[in-house]
Amino acid sequence: MLYVILLAMVAGFLALRLYSVLGKRTGHEQPLPKPAEERATNVVLPRTVDAQAEPREAMVRPIEAGAEQGLRQIVQAEPGFDVVRFLEGAKAAYRMTLEAFWRGDEAELRELATDDVASAFVESIAARREAGERLDNRLVTIERATIADARLNGREARIIVRFDADIAAVTRDAEDRVVAGSTDDAVETHDVWTFARTLGASDPNWKLADTDEV
Repeated sequence: MLYVILLAMVAGFLALRLYSVLGKRTGHEQPLPKPAEERATNVVLPRTVDAQAEPREAMVRPIEAGAEQGLRQIVQAEPGFDVVRFLEGAKAAYRMTLEAFWRGDEAELRELATDDVASAFVESIAARREAGERLDNRLVTIERATIADARLNGREARIIVRFDADIAAVTRDAEDRVVAGSTDDAVETHDVWTFARTLGASDPNWKLADTDEV
């Protein structure tokens, strides 16, 4: 009988210990992402590379071998830089830039891109308007974002990110008729974008400095 009582006491003690560990919030839990309409309209790619970030992403390997040396140089120049956060910000910037271009938002494009890239976007938007066309595109999903290269020239850092995404692309004329693309099918898209920033500058934003397709 004494043996049974001891077992019950041990079980009760273990239950209390489990509750103390699992039943309390630690203050480090990550909140659920906010809906898109509640997020800020401007994305700041975080300045801050945690040297421990890469092991957390080892299964995904979002960094190609050729980019590692450049990232180390960026980390040395700005120790707070965080690779994982940068990629999350890059994906948000990818979506925001595409959507701004599709709807012809020139002001937002100038916030997200360098002067040369923004001017190229604006010229394309002007040509589209002159032709009486509009884009009815939708970014379905970003399958993968990978850092393909990273460079540091003086204080200017450049990080090249390859995006693999699915995009539903439709062009409509002034009468809203579909003149190109499909409303039903998404197209696999492979873009290579370069983000640039002057390390140590007061402006924390990384801006789109170049675009290309694979």
